[in-house]
Amino acid sequence: MRSRVALLCVLGVLAGCHSKTTSSPGTKPGPANTVKLGIRPHGDETIEPDMSKTPADLQKVYAYIDDHIDDHVENLQKWIRQPSISNSGEGIPESAEMVKGFFDQLGCQQTRVYDVGITEYGSPGNPVVYAKCDEGAPKTLVVYWMYDTMPVTQPENWVAPPFEARLVDGATAGLNPAYKKVLIGRGATNSKGPQMSQLNALMSMKAVMGKLPVNLIFVAEGDEERMDIGLRKFVKDHSDLFKGADAMLMFGVQSESGAGGLMGGSEGCVYVELTTSGKSWGRGPIQSDIHGSNKRSVDSPAWRHMKMLASLVSDDGNTPKIGGFFDNLAPLTPSETKKLKDVSGKLDLTVAAKNLGVGRFISDDPFTMLKMQRYGTSFNLDGIWGGNMYAGGAGAILPNKITSKHNFRYIPNMNGLDIVKKLRAQLDRNGYKDVEMKLIGDVPWSKMSYDSDIARAITKTYTDFGIPYATPADGESILGGYWPSYLFSNGATGEKIAPVAMPIAGGAAGHGGRAHAANEYYIIEGAGKVYGMAGAEKSIASIVYNYAASGAKPTKSPTQ
Repeated sequence: MRSRVALLCVLGVLAGCHSKTTSSPGTKPGPANTVKLGIRPHGDETIEPDMSKTPADLQKVYAYIDDHIDDHVENLQKWIRQPSISNSGEGIPESAEMVKGFFDQLGCQQTRVYDVGITEYGSPGNPVVYAKCDEGAPKTLVVYWMYDTMPVTQPENWVAPPFEARLVDGATAGLNPAYKKVLIGRGATNSKGPQMSQLNALMSMKAVMGKLPVNLIFVAEGDEERMDIGLRKFVKDHSDLFKGADAMLMFGVQSESGAGGLMGGSEGCVYVELTTSGKSWGRGPIQSDIHGSNKRSVDSPAWRHMKMLASLVSDDGNTPKIGGFFDNLAPLTPSETKKLKDVSGKLDLTVAAKNLGVGRFISDDPFTMLKMQRYGTSFNLDGIWGGNMYAGGAGAILPNKITSKHNFRYIPNMNGLDIVKKLRAQLDRNGYKDVEMKLIGDVPWSKMSYDSDIARAITKTYTDFGIPYATPADGESILGGYWPSYLFSNGATGEKIAPVAMPIAGGAAGHGGRAHAANEYYIIEGAGKVYGMAGAEKSIASIVYNYAASGAKPTKSPTQ
């Protein structure tokens, strides 16, 4: 593991120095970084913030961001070059220390890497990084981060090595050629790019304004790609660390069209593994894989597994055939339906499919596709393994065991553990009582009202930045894509595990895509109606500034 001193030395540019000698606490100044990236902070954008509505001190922050954008991009490159793959554990301890170094550099008085121990699912959780920055401000904002990423499963499909953080043009990235600089790397959009934009913005505000206009609490987990199992235990064990929090800010990006999103709620997601083995079945190989020539006279657990999976879905693989699966599913409200129709009217499915890297969507109707994305349910086959796993090679194998992994996406008022019980019952009814099932984790759904100061801080920023956005539906609403909102939400949730509750909203300028896929990207130089990284950072500064200015609370004394 790298030492904390070395990390802070590497991350010295976060102090905001540009073309100057940079140093970290406890280290001697080093040589200035004379090699610059030449990033154009405004790229080829056709939109810009309305400076007539921007306070003078915030204008200075914007100018500072423009002047230091090379350093800020380098900060992101250094973070992406540190692997942080939660499923394998690669780089997780080093990444946790690296993130702690970020918060130290920001000047947070409390920073700590927490070992959460064994979770309720039987697996050890990855470390949670916690920090508190007391600025003596009236309001305290919690900032949620995840520092883990997915593995790289198809390196041959990348246009640049996944952990190089190379800058390429849009055409090379397979995007709109109008983008002159795009960063390619694992974690670029999910979620190191948007999060580093947040940190760069906060560092810039502090450099220009002397201190931040809000107090901050950071919580950074290393298990988001593992069903948040470690963060769940951390919030249970340390709910007191969130006392006094007024709201939570989640990261976000613009869509490929330039529209801004408003996030805070979450769908539910439950994850299971299914295993068929000769030992449990009592047929086929029962101790180990055997020679494939024996298939002439021996049953195959692998073919049984295929038949079992086929019995659980429709022929097209799009609809679960599990008794009671759709029970308790809450329909869309009229206002939610109207919201989706309004947004879908501006959606180009051809462009959306290209940016996602798919041939087409299940539906060719924009409203239906958007409804499936935002409020749909699914039963996915995420991976399958057993037997001869060497691509392109021969070798006759009759596997004694095959395992597949699956995620179910569900919405209010469904229940993840109830879905698991129904899956077990359906397997038994279909004649597969021998198939073993393991629960990996469950993230319940969460609703969120956007009638809050933090949500209004985001929508005001969108207005000032010329970013179109859909007005939130009346009352509470959720959006597709799971994250552990239920741990912090003050709205309705599928499960409440600790006395932590606050309004949540997420959003920002900037754009990235291909999360979990090859050539994951984050736009560095914007074009058209999409801001680049400098614009993303300015939007964060605006959101924090707007939130600090909303409402009124007694001034606190800073922690000594």
